[in-house]
Amino acid sequence: MNEFDLVIFDCDGVLIDSEIISARMLVAELARLGLQIDLSYVERHFLGRSYPVVMDTIRREFGLDLPDAFEAQYREALLAAFRQDLRVVPHVPEVLAAMGVPFCVATSSSPRRAEMSLALVGLSGCVAGRLFTSTMVARGKPAPDLFLHAAARMGAAPARTLVIEDTLTGIRAGLAAGMTVWRFVGGSHLGPDTPLEPEDARPHRRLVAFSQFFQIAPTLKQDPQTA
Repeated sequence: MNEFDLVIFDCDGVLIDSEIISARMLVAELARLGLQIDLSYVERHFLGRSYPVVMDTIRREFGLDLPDAFEAQYREALLAAFRQDLRVVPHVPEVLAAMGVPFCVATSSSPRRAEMSLALVGLSGCVAGRLFTSTMVARGKPAPDLFLHAAARMGAAPARTLVIEDTLTGIRAGLAAGMTVWRFVGGSHLGPDTPLEPEDARPHRRLVAFSQFFQIAPTLKQDPQTA
């Protein structure tokens, strides 16, 4: 008997190794405006959050009134970097292809960025029709709205849904939704030595590599006899 009826994957930093690219690009673009922040600051405050939340935080914390053109310039620079450097996280295609329960993707990225990212790494086909973004709900992560919306659309109860996330923001959202949460720490922005999460963002377990996914949860794998 499966413990879960649905698996929800975050996109950035889970399916695609994009977080380090995004962080470096944001640091570089803000530096052009005279604002100096480091990758550590980006990781603590911005990873897993939607673009509007990031921009609001910059305005509030640094008093920087961003030019009207900044968002478009940042997004285009980021997508150009993705075209050159974006890679799929190792073993993700094999895991998605062998899933024996329904799965979907729920991300804070914009629809355009998410769709392009998945296309660049060859995941569009297996995710088609199962991509949910923060534009679909009133509140993005760490609120539970996006995960609850995705589960409802997929016909799964929150208590029988597994979330795979990398950021503390995403973990908090999954926990708030009443779901089981695993933290993936195999992206280039994290690692197995990533510090322990704070009490309010403590996942149910950690996933170091997707090569271990079905070792941890063998019932989630498709039965070859029924494939």
